[in-house]
Amino acid sequence: MNVLKKKISGWLSTQPSWAFVVYASLTAFLTYSCMYAFRKPFTVGLFEDLSFWGVDYKIWLITFQVVGYTLSKFIGIKYVSEMKPTFRAIYILVLVGMAELALLFFWIIPKPYNMLFMFFNGLPLGMIWGLVFSYLEGRRMTEILGASLSVSFIVASGVVKSVGEMVKLHWGASDFAMPFITGAIFAVPLVVCVFLLDCIPSPSAKDELLRTKRMPMNKHERMAFLKTFSSGIVLLVIAYVFLTVFRDMRDNFSIEIWRSLGYTNDPAIFTLAELPVAFFTLLALALVVFIRPNFKAFNVILLIVLSGFMLVVASTLCFQYHIIGGEWWMILVGTGLYLGYIPFNAFLYERLISSFRYVSNVGFLIYVSDAFGYLGSLGVVFYKNFFSPTLSWLQFFIQAGIYGSLMGFVLTVGSIFYFQNKMTKLKTKSGYDLP
Repeated sequence: MNVLKKKISGWLSTQPSWAFVVYASLTAFLTYSCMYAFRKPFTVGLFEDLSFWGVDYKIWLITFQVVGYTLSKFIGIKYVSEMKPTFRAIYILVLVGMAELALLFFWIIPKPYNMLFMFFNGLPLGMIWGLVFSYLEGRRMTEILGASLSVSFIVASGVVKSVGEMVKLHWGASDFAMPFITGAIFAVPLVVCVFLLDCIPSPSAKDELLRTKRMPMNKHERMAFLKTFSSGIVLLVIAYVFLTVFRDMRDNFSIEIWRSLGYTNDPAIFTLAELPVAFFTLLALALVVFIRPNFKAFNVILLIVLSGFMLVVASTLCFQYHIIGGEWWMILVGTGLYLGYIPFNAFLYERLISSFRYVSNVGFLIYVSDAFGYLGSLGVVFYKNFFSPTLSWLQFFIQAGIYGSLMGFVLTVGSIFYFQNKMTKLKTKSGYDLP
């Protein structure tokens, strides 16, 4: 295997940029898409007429998984930022294998005790994103690579839900068996994709010159980074919390929302509605790669985030006033959501590091944002269940989209002014040239 890996890696090093981009984009996209088969299929289960302590069973399952996933993000702040390249591939496979084992126990252990295993399903999966993205960061083409990887958020979520629904409809699997079976379908493709991903060579000297060298960060280095950019990071992280809450709501309760819109027993709708979202999001964000000055690109990315918040509000108001139908609303609100959400998981922090030429890594910042994002998502699920139990998920989703996007818009504007002021002071103090 090592011989084959070296051959593929050496071959990639000699190929033109477009060939490397195609290879790296596809392998990263497919790897993370396979991971989704171990995380999201259970959300198409309805678990009808099941409850525990008066709380809907599905709420418990989502809560347990999100608690595990959130804890994983806090753990990842340390371990992903310190991870050495040699161990990335084996960690991906071991972590996903642990998640699949948890789904097996979720199937065979009687309820309500099986809900505990959704915690152990989410616990290892939260670190996969940072491990996969670490293969892509710090390169001249990171925007294209990151955008391609991030599309897996959109497409893979719909695809694995469609597969999970078909496993139920055509194989007669129960809501409890379906998640494990769906994961098993994607097990071999995952192993192949991880091997191909691990063949990607390290960033070149030219990449490091243009995008700043990426290195593991210890505790003191992480604290120093946060202290340097404290206010700006706080503004961005809180904005990201609103995006994560909205995104998780759309993802975890999509079947309830679609049914409220009149779509029942239609597995394809999960995938078909996400394809235009993925296309327009990828197109808009990938174009940033053509902006070479890093700080200019960083500000353009923030403007894209702002446009995403605006699109969520505008499309939701149009839906409420019956200007557009439910399907178009879900497509437009999804596009706005991911225009805001994806940059935080790919190249917003990539360009931040490059702009200020700070030797560090993107994984650390992504995991700080994700940890608090999923903590916020968990809080909202509790709020909906205990303080707004009579409000439908459709109406709750509408309200969260409008108010959360308005707050996110204000916070993002504040971050633009903060980093502009930071850059101006840095140039004045040291004669630093705008990158």
